[in-house]
Amino acid sequence: MSDYLQVANDPMLWLMAAPGIGIVALQAVLFSKKAFNAGQYADLSRSEAWKAFKVGAISAIGPALAVFIVMLGMMSVVGAPITWMRLAMIGSAPTELTGATMGAQAMGVEFGGPNYGITEFSASVWTMALNGVGWLLFTGLFAHRLTGIRDRISKGDDRLTVEIGGAAMLGAFAYLVGGHLIAGGGRLIAAVISGLAMIALVYISKRMPKLLEYNLGIAMIIGMIAGVLFT
Repeated sequence: MSDYLQVANDPMLWLMAAPGIGIVALQAVLFSKKAFNAGQYADLSRSEAWKAFKVGAISAIGPALAVFIVMLGMMSVVGAPITWMRLAMIGSAPTELTGATMGAQAMGVEFGGPNYGITEFSASVWTMALNGVGWLLFTGLFAHRLTGIRDRISKGDDRLTVEIGGAAMLGAFAYLVGGHLIAGGGRLIAAVISGLAMIALVYISKRMPKLLEYNLGIAMIIGMIAGVLFT
């Protein structure tokens, strides 16, 4: 079926995707409210909480741009409704694109190729959906137990808890960046340049404190531009 995009962009799919997006939006509002309410337990004033929220929103601009670019490519193949729903729920553009590609390959065709039709489109959608089920199940079944595990490891030492959290974040980000460093090319350039830009911005922020909250977003944008120019 060569005109499968008529199905992929059908209004019914928009209606089917909307509830999932609504739940994500509701969760964002509820989590934000809980975060603001929890600020009092961390001795954060309302203004400090808003400043932290602003820093997080600005820092999200860089990753959001990367997702937006991949989103445009996915929309041309799997349609706008499914792309909108998957990236809103998972937020990892490379993961969703890989899932869609693997679904097409399982059917023996190239993702977005001449033989990619309604059946292959369905396989891509199912692969993306099933790939995300594991994350959601683990979060729902075990997320509430992680606090107890953390407390057992740290044995109630607040300083150790902070160190464990910091080490976990460093490990996670090192893992994410490591793949780009190994890949080389534009990805390597983007990672290195954004890292150097972040170092420079930290020093500049000592003289211009108001710049501090924009550092991460600016560094990401600089890295992406450098990677594109190199490629």
